[in-house]
This record gives sequence, C-alpha cells and structure tokens, in this order.
Amino acid sequence: MPQPSSLPWHAAIIDLDGTMVDTVGDFEAALNRTLAELGQAAIGRAFIERTVGKGSEHLIRRTLAEVAAPADLYEAAWAAYQRHYRAINGSHSAVYPGVAAGLQALRARGLRLACLTNKPGEFARELLARKGLAGCFERVFGGDAFERKKPDPLPLLRTCEALGTAPAQTLMVGDSSNDCQAARAAGCPVVLVRYGYNHGEPVEAARPDRVIDRLDELA
Repeated sequence: MPQPSSLPWHAAIIDLDGTMVDTVGDFEAALNRTLAELGQAAIGRAFIERTVGKGSEHLIRRTLAEVAAPADLYEAAWAAYQRHYRAINGSHSAVYPGVAAGLQALRARGLRLACLTNKPGEFARELLARKGLAGCFERVFGGDAFERKKPDPLPLLRTCEALGTAPAQTLMVGDSSNDCQAARAAGCPVVLVRYGYNHGEPVEAARPDRVIDRLDELA
C-alpha cells in the first residue's frame, strides 16, 4: 500500500516525450514516411529534437517549412502523419533509465501521478501501455484534452483539478522550457530532466527549481 508522502508535494504531473520516453525515433519514422508519401525530402533527427514539444500541428507545419514544401500540403500531411504514427507508435522509442523505478518510488511515497503531454491523447495512452508505464498514472491528458496546450498553464491547472491537489503542492516534471513556463504560470514547482528535448537549449536556462539526470532521483 502507498505510504503517506514525506516529500513536499501531494502529486506529480509528468511529461512524456523527452521526459519518460525517448521518442525521436518514432517521430523520425512517421514524419519521413509522411514526407515520402508527399514526394518531399526527408528530415534528420537533429531537426526533430529541436522542434518537438509543442504539439503535432506545430511539428508538421515546421517540418513542411524545413523541407520547403508548399504550406497547402498541411492537411494531407496531417492525415498521413496520423496514419503513419499510429502504425509505428512505440516501435522506435525507449524508456529512459530510471523512469520506471522513479515512478514506482513516487507512488510508493503516496504521490498521485498524472501524465500531461502535448502528444495526442490516443498516442500517449497507447505509448504508455506499450512501454509498461500506464499503470503508474491515475490520469493521462494529451494535447487534445484541453482548449490550449503547454506552455499555457491551463492544462496544468485542469490536471490539478482532476487530481484534487493544489498547484503549489503538485510538482511538474518535464524536459523543456514549455513545461517550466506552464508550471510557473500555474503556480506549480517544476523540475526538468537534463536529457530531453529543449529546442537545442540547455534546460538550466529555463530556471526550473531543480535539474535532474534521472527520474528516480526525485524520490
């Protein structure tokens, strides 16, 4: 049974891509299959690492611009990307070291856990299940769950409401300035992992409360 937490939080909201799972390989496969279908050039991992984090719409528009494709290809690219991502979701990704143990330890300390990501909810839930992480979370909210996405604070505030915890007692754990900005605006403490995707910038520049190398450092 979970024990009462001796940590300074009652709950934790945890990002997915770049925080729990390295999904660049999934993005690379789905995007390049999409581009090939549309007769466009392929893109590389470095571009993807700099670009992911603000939702699929942003990623697709930036990708089309990167390969100098016509902007009016967006609708076709969106449909193709959804189809290709659904087919490969989780096949080219891996859970970061310390994540599974870290989640289990937080739950054992009595924290309520939610996953909050800008990834579409369908893909997020499927990925967590395929990687054996779904059972750690009471709630999973994707980028299509609310009217706005991170870095807007609304998704964090709504997730706190769903968990029944105050923002000041709900830790945000992420990998980017998006997570830090959203947490600050929502009134949540925030910890960032050093290894994720932060648009090519060091996470320390976002000025989180703490930077960690592994999720199991939290407990």
